[in-house]
Amino acid sequence: MTPAIETRGLTKQYRGVSALTDLSLQVQPGSVFGFLGPNGAGKTTTLKILAGLSRASSGTAAISGVPVTVQGVHRARVGYLAQEPRFYGWMSGRQTLAYVASFFPPDTNRRRIDELLELVGLTDAADRPTKTYSGGMRQRLGIAQALAGDPSVVLLDEPAAALDPLGRHDVLGLMQRLRGDKTVFYSTHILDDVERVSDHVAILDKGRLVVSAPTAELMNDFKASTIRVVLLGAGADTEQKLAALPGVDRVAAIGRDGQEWRYDITPSKGSVADVQGAVTRFAATAGLTVASNRQEALNLEDVFLRIVNKERTA
Repeated sequence: MTPAIETRGLTKQYRGVSALTDLSLQVQPGSVFGFLGPNGAGKTTTLKILAGLSRASSGTAAISGVPVTVQGVHRARVGYLAQEPRFYGWMSGRQTLAYVASFFPPDTNRRRIDELLELVGLTDAADRPTKTYSGGMRQRLGIAQALAGDPSVVLLDEPAAALDPLGRHDVLGLMQRLRGDKTVFYSTHILDDVERVSDHVAILDKGRLVVSAPTAELMNDFKASTIRVVLLGAGADTEQKLAALPGVDRVAAIGRDGQEWRYDITPSKGSVADVQGAVTRFAATAGLTVASNRQEALNLEDVFLRIVNKERTA
């Protein structure tokens, strides 16, 4: 099956600054693909290259097998939503979609516009000026305009970043409804959104791909028998001392908040309870206070921090 999106060695430099370095990935048709990373990781740069709005310094990209080039033949297969989309406030939602549709062949007609308005839940507000729309409504209208040309691939840049919980819920629900019919490739730094809707996730950091894997598979790799330990009064050498405890396979320091030091401990073949007991005894001997010492499954934020921190300290 031809990938919906494929990049090979994609690189973008600005006056000696590498915004994107050697990005190679594949996105399967009909999937919801979360492109995850902190601000400045290179997510927007990637989407702009795929949309034909920026030229790569080197490497290649293709949309449904059609090369991404300056000529822009691939754009017929792509719908694009930029961060915080702007519309003419005096236009209604219906007029906005009609304006966008005018750039496509004549078969993008009024019936298509009505279908899009229904799909994104804006039928009742279709004839209101867009300046009266909430943030969530504007994002849904933005997704509708990205779908106006009936693309096979939809590129969404931080579609839920600036929304309140209700707006995020609406936008994520819309993305789920597009699964199977369209390929949704969206960037975000909101980890909870990726965990909720994505089939596959790629993590980008400082312009480089850190990992790309099915979301469930990535979560499963990290959640087996993990003990979350929070200690008060720990120090820089505590991680090493925890790693030396009997039954401990590895320890990952995942952050500090004031006096609280947080660690994820993975037991070896021994009992989780035995390791928890060893942690408690160690803390008592070292004069530390145990705020947490429990087994738990990691969420995507924990996984992200562990992966990125490991890469940065490697």
